[in-house]
Amino acid sequence: MSSPFARLIVPALLPIVLILAWWYTSEGGSSIFFPPLSQIQERFQELWLFALVPEHVVPSLQSILWGLWISIVLGVGLGVLLGLNGYVATAVNPVLQFLRYLPAVALLPLAIQLIGIGQEMRVTIIVLGALWPILLNTIDGVRGISPGLIDVARSNRLRNFDWIFRVVIPSASPQIFAGIRASLAVSVILMFASELLGASRGIGYFILEAQRQFSLPEMWSGMILLGIIGYALNVVLMAIEYFALAWHRKARI
Repeated sequence: MSSPFARLIVPALLPIVLILAWWYTSEGGSSIFFPPLSQIQERFQELWLFALVPEHVVPSLQSILWGLWISIVLGVGLGVLLGLNGYVATAVNPVLQFLRYLPAVALLPLAIQLIGIGQEMRVTIIVLGALWPILLNTIDGVRGISPGLIDVARSNRLRNFDWIFRVVIPSASPQIFAGIRASLAVSVILMFASELLGASRGIGYFILEAQRQFSLPEMWSGMILLGIIGYALNVVLMAIEYFALAWHRKARI
């Protein structure tokens, strides 16, 4: 069961069983809120392969990727700075904790007023929510660097640039990637929430309009697409993490 084939098949068993159960139990159903999966699948093919991709999928993906990228740059940069400087970290900690627990969704009305309805607003909301897992995990990762490693770096008189990019960030990278994974989920959620209130296109906007028009199969197709996109982005991130942290796995063996 440890073969590559088994590792691919076993995780797919439960989703296949659930899909089959949904397919057969929904056939012939009379509920307008839960249309047959076969009908949802037909609408999914008509809409998302690939008629509405440029209009709704591309803007949503752009918002997620831009928001996540800006969050990574800011989170890692500020996290390294605060992780290396305990005095500054202590001074700004109350402000960080206050902002951390301020829901980004609560800032949506203000963001719409200040920035307007557009991709800039959606990216801003994503950054305001996705920044914190990366920032806090980076701080913890930097503070957790082995004291022996610090002593070796000092004895070799490493330049600041080499110290940060060849020692600090690589050492903290396992926790940084953990923060990025959490931020990816936050980015997808905030993308959807921001498109419900402040968008004229995107997956969230499409789902809301389908619900308003009582087009339930279309609404369900959008929800399924959103789950597929989130899962696919997570797989891509896990692949990047797998190759980027290959040295970390070898060091633990």
